[in-house]
Amino acid sequence: MMKMMKDLEQWTTLMVDVIARATSQLPPDVTAAIRRGRTQEAEGSLAAMALDSVLKNADIACAEKAPMCQDTGVPLFWIHHPADVSTGLLSKACTQAVRRATAKNLLRENAVDTLTGRNTGDGAAPSIPTVHCEEWDRSEVKIQLLLKGGGCENTSAQYSLPDSKLGADRNLDGARRVVLDAAYQAQGKGCGPGILGVCLGGDRGSGYVEAKYQLLRHLDDHNPIPELDAMERRLVDEANQLGIGPMGFGGKTTVLGVKIGTLGRVPASYFVSIAYLCWAARRAGALVAESGEITWLS
Repeated sequence: MMKMMKDLEQWTTLMVDVIARATSQLPPDVTAAIRRGRTQEAEGSLAAMALDSVLKNADIACAEKAPMCQDTGVPLFWIHHPADVSTGLLSKACTQAVRRATAKNLLRENAVDTLTGRNTGDGAAPSIPTVHCEEWDRSEVKIQLLLKGGGCENTSAQYSLPDSKLGADRNLDGARRVVLDAAYQAQGKGCGPGILGVCLGGDRGSGYVEAKYQLLRHLDDHNPIPELDAMERRLVDEANQLGIGPMGFGGKTTVLGVKIGTLGRVPASYFVSIAYLCWAARRAGALVAESGEITWLS
């Protein structure tokens, strides 16, 4: 099908390029959001100094094509592809690319065998990377990558509604309450200012996957569902009034964005899953046309 993408080596090379972009280039919308936050912080404050450091770090990483954080995270791939492109081939290319990127120091040796506690040494292990492949009716292949650090992963949370302690019922207002609680509980532990990916519904597993998928959205986009669009913007405003600020130093920039998706649920369950992402929102992607032409995605 693809004139320039016929074999494993070609796909692996492309995936390495996607990883290199993700690990070193902060997306423009995230940079703009951090700069806006910086204008809200008092000169000489710890919050202002933290954001200055973040922006300087991102500039250096981009200039030197080096990882912007020592924790290069878990690589999460979402790939949409036509029927005649092999899921197995794409998945294998992602794993080989992680190993190759690790050898090139684009990624840290970041995979550990859970039973032995030993580092695998090549950045790969069962579920590392995580690859989600989905067939679609278009002729292009769309690759999206998120590098999600361990620190921010530790501050992710999942709630089961109703939650009597938070006064959260099974409705949008209840969901809003628990998302705010998650932002408050994170404090400075997730390398804030953070971005919150949220899923309403699903089961405990699918809810987290969808919450992470929401983190691929641009911060300046609009949710197509009006109620959720309004809720996203309200949550950003309310979270930034919590006073937590960058890195937990206090201030007005606690979150850069909130992105919400929904899944179906069974009557007995109403889960709200929150995937916390650090300021280093390392996402990148590529759209590969049938001709082999590549369009880079941020």
